[in-house]
Amino acid sequence: MDRNSQNARDFMKYTISRGYKVDSYEFGNQLSGAGMGARVEAEQYGKDVIVLKNMVKDLHPDPKTQPKVLGPSGFYDEKWFNVFLEVSGQGVVDGVTHHIYNLGPGDGLNLITKIQDPSYLNQVAQTYRGVFNIVNKFKPQSSLGFNLWSSSYGAKDVSPTFADGFWYFDQLGMASTYNHKVFCRQTLIGGNYALLNTTTFIPNPDYYGLGFCIIFINLSKDSSFDVTLSSYEHHRRNLRSTDVAKPNFEFTSHLNREEYHLTALGGDIQGQIVLLNDVSMVPTDTFDIPRWIQSLSMLPHPSRLLLIP
Repeated sequence: MDRNSQNARDFMKYTISRGYKVDSYEFGNQLSGAGMGARVEAEQYGKDVIVLKNMVKDLHPDPKTQPKVLGPSGFYDEKWFNVFLEVSGQGVVDGVTHHIYNLGPGDGLNLITKIQDPSYLNQVAQTYRGVFNIVNKFKPQSSLGFNLWSSSYGAKDVSPTFADGFWYFDQLGMASTYNHKVFCRQTLIGGNYALLNTTTFIPNPDYYGLGFCIIFINLSKDSSFDVTLSSYEHHRRNLRSTDVAKPNFEFTSHLNREEYHLTALGGDIQGQIVLLNDVSMVPTDTFDIPRWIQSLSMLPHPSRLLLIP
């Protein structure tokens, strides 16, 4: 990048001239490890990110409005990530980003089976744990984050269905367990795994599962469970960095909570109609989200429990 960085500089200068507010910059896409069609050696990538950081600081001298520099925006490879962060050094990378496609190709014949298999879903914990450990090693240099999050390469027959939530919500919880601060779903609209239908813009089932702080997923086809839970507070002083997967909770005496139950219409997990507390989540005649659903986002931090039977 140090030899061919003029295009990047010109692009940044253009965004500044237009008054665009840029949150962050990344160098390339899926160039880490074995790459995806193309790759960059970790040492070279680290050097290039230093050039990118200096460019950002030069063109955005005000720390208050200076965009972040993130990377490497690719698949996790322990050796590659280690070298990259060692070469880039302190104060360069503001956030470590990595990609998750743990269900594999979207046209896989056993994709539905994988989504309902807890042991398969748990395998990706190795990636979360690896990224957490490597970022923890280089603290306070970097925080954790995703810049791409998707269930597979393009599961057009599964992603817009109720069944995809088994994967999606489980992965959100796992990311939180391993101290990931940010994720971006690929995508809001477009491609084969959007949160909104690409033609009608009607929300897919996964859309209704965002924003909950506690979730229970029942993957059993023939068992039901009784769950008793009181509100809690998470005391960080009881959470050691070496024990991130086993947080210590203290339960308080709050008596009230709100429960939101998501179910598939008629029990068809491959359908696209989701019920929230037995109410069908379909747009109004004017294609708006039902008003009472909109009001949920305005509640003053309720304790929310999401059940997916």
